[in-house]
Amino acid sequence: MKSFARFLATLGPTGSAPIAPATAGSALVAACGWFIPPPALPVTIALLVVATAIAVWAAGEAEKQLGRDASPIVIDEAIGQSLALLFVPHTIPAFALSFVLFRIFDIWKPLGAREIQALPGGLGVVADDVIAGFTACGVFHLIAFALHRTGLHAF
Repeated sequence: MKSFARFLATLGPTGSAPIAPATAGSALVAACGWFIPPPALPVTIALLVVATAIAVWAAGEAEKQLGRDASPIVIDEAIGQSLALLFVPHTIPAFALSFVLFRIFDIWKPLGAREIQALPGGLGVVADDVIAGFTACGVFHLIAFALHRTGLHAF
């Protein structure tokens, strides 16, 4: 079970990316999101809740082998990037902006994300990415709204 948790937590080989494994994890999720049609909203919410619970468990188990919030643990990016993509139009500029915003907020860690990392185990690993994902989603939609209001339909 330990190797299964580690496999999940690292998204298979993604966590072993030689440069920026977190960015590789986010890119993988954005690419999957591009090709997998989004389910209905209730199903999406249920999947995110279940996936977040699994991510907390897997990250916590992987930490026991790899160390506190070790860089190969990228399942938290899967949750955060998924949240950042909520309601994003299916266009390359929209997906690219969502990806960039999530990476910025995941690195910057605003709105208490840095402090929430102190929570124990996988909860601390995943919680900051949840904040970054929701922040990126909100900022994306504010930008899209502002552009739409000015007559620019960029997405």
